[in-house]
Amino acid sequence: MELNYPLIFTPILQDRIWGGTKLRDDLGKDIPTPTTGESWELSAVPGNVSVVKNGAFAGKPLTHLLDQFPDEVLGTAVHARFGKQFPLLFKFLDAREDLSIQVHPNDALAKERHNSFGKTEMWYVMQADEGSRIIVGFNHKSSADEYLEKLESKQLIDILNQVPAKKGDVYFLETGTIHAIGGGIVIAEIQQTSDITYRIYDWDRVDANGNGRELHVELALDAMNYDLTDTEKQYEKVENKSNTMVDCPYFTTNYLPLTDTVEVNKTGDSFTVYICTEGEYTLTADNAAHSFKKGDTILVPAALKGYTLSGNATLLEIYIS
Repeated sequence: MELNYPLIFTPILQDRIWGGTKLRDDLGKDIPTPTTGESWELSAVPGNVSVVKNGAFAGKPLTHLLDQFPDEVLGTAVHARFGKQFPLLFKFLDAREDLSIQVHPNDALAKERHNSFGKTEMWYVMQADEGSRIIVGFNHKSSADEYLEKLESKQLIDILNQVPAKKGDVYFLETGTIHAIGGGIVIAEIQQTSDITYRIYDWDRVDANGNGRELHVELALDAMNYDLTDTEKQYEKVENKSNTMVDCPYFTTNYLPLTDTVEVNKTGDSFTVYICTEGEYTLTADNAAHSFKKGDTILVPAALKGYTLSGNATLLEIYIS
């Protein structure tokens, strides 16, 4: 069997205390609960490994493909750098309520403490209710002492940067950036393969049994960047062209507004992922047409070097350069 077609995976749906129903209502996901907060679209996180939904490899877990066809799936350069690990995690998030205020450790700290990658991530705002906001970074140069003092007195929000959210906004969060997605927002998230989160403050929420979620205040202390950070990214929106949004050592993400047919030629160094945030489109390769719609995330194996994209859609295009 050849890896000569775009792979789509069965979403891994996660119930969250802050989740809602927009993943079903806006993106067509078959959510199991009315508090479904996350759809893991493409994951190799242990315990949450994606399974192929279409074509000749349907029913196979991503890890099987990585083991059998590492160069063909990942690309020669990505395979050489990461071995048979899939280095990125792709999600949709529906924040009906505010997420916890949190921070992620860098590679060195995550490796030392958890034998994991760090968690550099980016957010693309797909939908935002009127008055919703994102919390990202401090609003002035802070310190561990000030952070602890404000946390203790339940005034942490006073020293954090709160930004109104709107559709199309892009935020790039380097490790160490304190952050929270506000209620009323749907996000497409691209991140390193890691599930390491240090939860700092959870708005004093409790579950049905009156228990609060675990906090990681001490672990967060030396993971935090107390300086001002520049997280919002501006980008061009030229039609039928890949417009750079984020270009970092872990991933490159482009904005591709599709209104016509675009020919794509790749080198085989990296896989490519497309997230459809609006509309419908067709990927044609080897004379076979594959159709996708809003809410679909596809993995184009590195072995598939030439194809066309056509339709009326907004795509996020991600690869490792």
